[in-house]
Amino acid sequence: MDRSVYVAMTGATQVMRAQSEVAHNLANASTAGFKAELSAFKSVPVLGDGAATRINGVANGNGWDMTAGQQMNTGNDLDVSVQGDGWLAVQSADGTEGYTRAGNLRIDADGLLTDSRGNQVLGSGGAITIPQTGNVKIGADGTISVVPQGQGPNTVTTIDRLKLVNPGNDQLTLGSDGLMHLKDGTQAQADPDVRVAQGTLESSNVNPSDVLVKMIALSREFEMQVRSIKAADENAQSASKLLQVG
Repeated sequence: MDRSVYVAMTGATQVMRAQSEVAHNLANASTAGFKAELSAFKSVPVLGDGAATRINGVANGNGWDMTAGQQMNTGNDLDVSVQGDGWLAVQSADGTEGYTRAGNLRIDADGLLTDSRGNQVLGSGGAITIPQTGNVKIGADGTISVVPQGQGPNTVTTIDRLKLVNPGNDQLTLGSDGLMHLKDGTQAQADPDVRVAQGTLESSNVNPSDVLVKMIALSREFEMQVRSIKAADENAQSASKLLQVG
Protein backbone atom coordinates (compact mmCIF):
# COMPACT_ATOMS: atom_id res chain seq x y z
CA MET A 1 0.00 0.00 0.00
CA ASP A 2 2.87 2.39 0.78
CA ARG A 3 4.10 2.17 -2.79
CA SER A 4 0.70 3.00 -4.28
CA VAL A 5 0.39 5.99 -1.95
CA TYR A 6 3.85 7.16 -2.97
CA VAL A 7 3.07 6.88 -6.69
CA ALA A 8 -0.24 8.75 -6.28
CA MET A 9 1.42 11.42 -4.12
CA THR A 10 4.16 11.91 -6.72
CA GLY A 11 1.53 12.23 -9.44
CA ALA A 12 -0.41 14.84 -7.47
CA THR A 13 2.77 16.83 -6.83
CA GLN A 14 3.70 16.85 -10.51
CA VAL A 15 0.19 17.87 -11.54
CA MET A 16 0.38 20.80 -9.12
CA ARG A 17 3.69 21.82 -10.68
CA ALA A 18 2.20 21.70 -14.17
CA GLN A 19 -0.84 23.62 -12.93
CA SER A 20 1.36 26.44 -11.63
CA GLU A 21 2.93 26.85 -15.08
CA VAL A 22 -0.49 26.92 -16.71
CA ALA A 23 -1.70 29.50 -14.18
CA HIS A 24 1.38 31.62 -14.90
CA ASN A 25 0.60 31.57 -18.62
CA LEU A 26 -3.03 32.51 -18.00
CA ALA A 27 -2.03 35.38 -15.72
CA ASN A 28 0.09 36.80 -18.57
CA ALA A 29 -2.48 36.39 -21.33
CA SER A 30 -2.66 40.20 -21.63
CA THR A 31 1.05 40.93 -21.09
CA ALA A 32 2.65 42.48 -24.17
CA GLY A 33 5.30 40.28 -25.78
CA PHE A 34 4.84 37.39 -23.32
CA LYS A 35 5.87 33.93 -24.52
CA ALA A 36 3.96 30.96 -23.10
CA GLU A 37 5.88 28.37 -21.12
CA LEU A 38 5.64 24.83 -22.46
CA SER A 39 5.61 21.68 -20.34
CA ALA A 40 4.76 18.01 -20.73
CA PHE A 41 4.76 14.89 -18.58
CA LYS A 42 7.77 12.65 -18.92
CA SER A 43 8.03 9.00 -17.85
CA VAL A 44 10.80 8.58 -15.27
CA PRO A 45 11.74 5.15 -13.79
CA VAL A 46 11.19 4.71 -10.06
CA LEU A 47 14.56 4.05 -8.43
CA GLY A 48 15.09 1.64 -5.57
CA ASP A 49 13.81 -1.83 -4.72
CA GLY A 50 10.89 -3.25 -6.67
CA ALA A 51 9.99 -4.04 -10.24
CA ALA A 52 11.97 -2.14 -12.85
CA THR A 53 8.78 -1.51 -14.79
CA ARG A 54 7.50 1.08 -12.31
CA ILE A 55 7.51 4.66 -13.60
CA ASN A 56 6.37 8.09 -12.45
CA GLY A 57 4.94 10.86 -14.59
CA VAL A 58 7.07 13.97 -14.04
CA ALA A 59 6.19 17.45 -15.29
CA ASN A 60 9.06 18.51 -17.50
CA GLY A 61 9.59 22.01 -18.92
CA ASN A 62 9.94 22.10 -22.70
CA GLY A 63 11.00 25.71 -23.10
CA TRP A 64 8.80 28.45 -24.46
CA ASP A 65 6.46 28.99 -27.37
CA MET A 66 8.34 31.48 -29.54
CA THR A 67 5.40 32.06 -31.86
CA ALA A 68 4.81 35.78 -32.42
CA GLY A 69 1.69 37.28 -30.87
CA GLN A 70 -0.86 39.39 -32.69
CA GLN A 71 0.05 42.95 -33.74
CA MET A 72 -2.00 45.60 -31.93
CA ASN A 73 -2.18 49.19 -33.16
CA THR A 74 -1.92 51.65 -30.27
CA GLY A 75 -0.90 54.92 -31.91
CA ASN A 76 1.52 55.55 -29.03
CA ASP A 77 4.87 56.92 -30.21
CA LEU A 78 6.73 54.92 -27.54
CA ASP A 79 5.14 51.59 -28.45
CA VAL A 80 7.17 49.40 -30.81
CA SER A 81 6.84 45.82 -31.94
CA VAL A 82 9.57 43.65 -33.42
CA GLN A 83 8.68 42.47 -36.90
CA GLY A 84 9.61 38.84 -37.46
CA ASP A 85 12.53 37.37 -35.54
CA GLY A 86 14.48 39.53 -33.13
CA TRP A 87 14.51 41.08 -29.67
CA LEU A 88 14.88 44.42 -27.91
CA ALA A 89 17.97 44.68 -25.69
CA VAL A 90 17.51 46.06 -22.17
CA GLN A 91 19.58 46.26 -19.00
CA SER A 92 18.10 44.27 -16.13
CA ALA A 93 18.20 45.30 -12.48
CA ASP A 94 21.41 43.34 -11.83
CA GLY A 95 23.21 45.12 -14.67
CA THR A 96 23.20 42.23 -17.13
CA GLU A 97 21.85 42.49 -20.66
CA GLY A 98 18.50 40.86 -21.34
CA TYR A 99 16.12 40.62 -24.26
CA THR A 100 12.39 41.17 -24.54
CA ARG A 101 9.60 41.46 -27.10
CA ALA A 102 7.57 43.77 -24.86
CA GLY A 103 7.82 47.10 -26.66
CA ASN A 104 5.58 49.25 -24.43
CA LEU A 105 8.35 51.71 -23.60
CA ARG A 106 8.37 54.60 -21.11
CA ILE A 107 10.42 57.70 -20.32
CA ASP A 108 11.21 57.94 -16.61
CA ALA A 109 11.71 61.07 -14.52
CA ASP A 110 15.40 61.19 -15.48
CA GLY A 111 14.66 61.00 -19.19
CA LEU A 112 15.83 57.41 -19.52
CA LEU A 113 13.97 55.17 -21.95
CA THR A 114 12.74 52.05 -20.11
CA ASP A 115 10.48 49.10 -20.71
CA SER A 116 7.27 48.54 -18.73
CA ARG A 117 9.23 46.88 -15.89
CA GLY A 118 11.63 49.77 -15.49
CA ASN A 119 14.59 48.12 -17.25
CA GLN A 120 16.71 50.60 -19.20
CA VAL A 121 16.42 50.18 -22.96
CA LEU A 122 19.82 49.89 -24.60
CA GLY A 123 21.04 51.70 -27.70
CA SER A 124 24.25 51.74 -29.67
CA GLY A 125 26.13 53.35 -26.77
CA GLY A 126 24.33 52.03 -23.70
CA ALA A 127 21.23 53.39 -21.98
CA ILE A 128 19.11 55.75 -24.10
CA THR A 129 18.25 59.21 -22.80
CA ILE A 130 15.37 61.11 -24.39
CA PRO A 131 15.53 64.93 -24.14
CA GLN A 132 12.40 66.89 -23.35
CA THR A 133 10.30 66.79 -26.48
CA GLY A 134 6.74 66.33 -27.57
CA ASN A 135 7.52 64.24 -30.61
CA VAL A 136 9.47 60.96 -30.73
CA LYS A 137 9.92 59.02 -33.93
CA ILE A 138 11.29 55.47 -34.06
CA GLY A 139 12.27 54.25 -37.50
CA ALA A 140 11.97 50.73 -38.84
CA ASP A 141 15.67 50.16 -38.11
CA GLY A 142 15.27 51.36 -34.51
CA THR A 143 16.64 54.87 -35.09
CA ILE A 144 15.20 57.31 -32.52
CA SER A 145 14.62 60.87 -33.68
CA VAL A 146 13.13 63.80 -31.78
CA VAL A 147 12.13 67.38 -32.42
CA PRO A 148 13.91 69.47 -29.74
CA GLN A 149 11.59 71.40 -27.46
CA GLY A 150 10.87 74.85 -28.81
CA GLN A 151 12.02 73.97 -32.31
CA GLY A 152 9.98 73.63 -35.46
CA PRO A 153 8.80 70.30 -36.95
CA ASN A 154 11.55 70.47 -39.57
CA THR A 155 14.24 70.37 -36.88
CA VAL A 156 14.72 66.64 -36.39
CA THR A 157 17.63 65.27 -34.36
CA THR A 158 18.71 61.64 -34.30
CA ILE A 159 19.73 60.75 -30.74
CA ASP A 160 20.33 56.98 -30.77
CA ARG A 161 19.27 53.65 -32.18
CA LEU A 162 17.60 50.77 -30.38
CA LYS A 163 19.84 47.76 -29.93
CA LEU A 164 18.00 45.03 -31.81
CA VAL A 165 19.41 41.50 -31.74
CA ASN A 166 18.63 38.14 -33.27
CA PRO A 167 20.93 35.50 -31.73
CA GLY A 168 18.55 32.64 -32.50
CA ASN A 169 15.83 31.42 -30.16
CA ASP A 170 17.73 28.22 -29.44
CA GLN A 171 20.51 30.29 -27.86
CA LEU A 172 18.20 31.96 -25.33
CA THR A 173 16.97 30.98 -21.90
CA LEU A 174 14.48 32.66 -19.59
CA GLY A 175 16.01 34.28 -16.52
CA SER A 176 14.46 34.84 -13.10
CA ASP A 177 14.03 38.51 -14.05
CA GLY A 178 11.51 37.59 -16.76
CA LEU A 179 13.97 38.47 -19.55
CA MET A 180 15.66 36.25 -22.08
CA HIS A 181 19.44 35.84 -21.76
CA LEU A 182 22.06 34.08 -23.82
CA LYS A 183 22.75 30.62 -22.42
CA ASP A 184 26.50 31.22 -22.35
CA GLY A 185 26.12 34.47 -20.40
CA THR A 186 27.52 36.70 -23.14
CA GLN A 187 25.89 39.62 -24.95
CA ALA A 188 24.35 39.35 -28.38
CA GLN A 189 25.60 41.57 -31.19
CA ALA A 190 23.24 44.11 -32.73
CA ASP A 191 21.59 42.86 -35.92
CA PRO A 192 20.91 45.59 -38.52
CA ASP A 193 18.36 43.36 -40.27
CA VAL A 194 15.88 43.33 -37.35
CA ARG A 195 12.95 45.67 -37.93
CA VAL A 196 10.40 47.32 -35.65
CA ALA A 197 7.10 49.13 -36.17
CA GLN A 198 6.19 52.24 -34.19
CA GLY A 199 2.73 52.67 -32.71
CA THR A 200 2.11 48.93 -32.39
CA LEU A 201 2.58 46.25 -29.74
CA GLU A 202 2.95 42.50 -29.93
CA SER A 203 0.36 40.81 -27.74
CA SER A 204 0.95 37.72 -25.62
CA ASN A 205 0.88 34.47 -27.59
CA VAL A 206 -1.12 32.74 -24.85
CA ASN A 207 -4.50 31.39 -26.00
CA PRO A 208 -6.78 31.81 -22.94
CA SER A 209 -9.30 29.22 -24.14
CA ASP A 210 -6.65 26.52 -24.61
CA VAL A 211 -5.08 27.34 -21.27
CA LEU A 212 -8.42 27.12 -19.44
CA VAL A 213 -9.14 23.72 -20.99
CA LYS A 214 -5.71 22.48 -19.90
CA MET A 215 -6.25 23.86 -16.41
CA ILE A 216 -9.55 21.97 -16.07
CA ALA A 217 -7.92 18.75 -17.31
CA LEU A 218 -5.09 19.10 -14.78
CA SER A 219 -7.59 19.74 -11.99
CA ARG A 220 -9.37 16.48 -12.80
CA GLU A 221 -6.07 14.62 -12.88
CA PHE A 222 -5.21 16.02 -9.46
CA GLU A 223 -8.57 14.89 -8.08
CA MET A 224 -7.94 11.40 -9.47
CA GLN A 225 -4.56 11.23 -7.70
CA VAL A 226 -6.13 12.37 -4.42
CA ARG A 227 -8.84 9.71 -4.74
CA SER A 228 -6.10 7.11 -5.31
CA ILE A 229 -4.40 8.19 -2.09
CA LYS A 230 -7.67 7.92 -0.17
CA ALA A 231 -8.44 4.51 -1.67
CA ALA A 232 -4.98 3.23 -0.70
CA ASP A 233 -5.46 4.52 2.83
CA GLU A 234 -8.89 2.86 3.12
CA ASN A 235 -7.46 -0.42 1.83
CA ALA A 236 -4.66 -0.23 4.38
CA GLN A 237 -7.13 0.35 7.20
CA SER A 238 -9.30 -2.57 6.05
CA ALA A 239 -6.27 -4.86 5.87
CA SER A 240 -5.23 -3.81 9.36
CA LYS A 241 -8.67 -4.67 10.73
CA LEU A 242 -8.57 -8.09 9.10
CA LEU A 243 -5.21 -8.79 10.68
CA GLN A 244 -6.57 -7.77 14.08
CA VAL A 245 -9.54 -10.12 13.70
CA GLY A 246 -7.23 -12.96 12.74
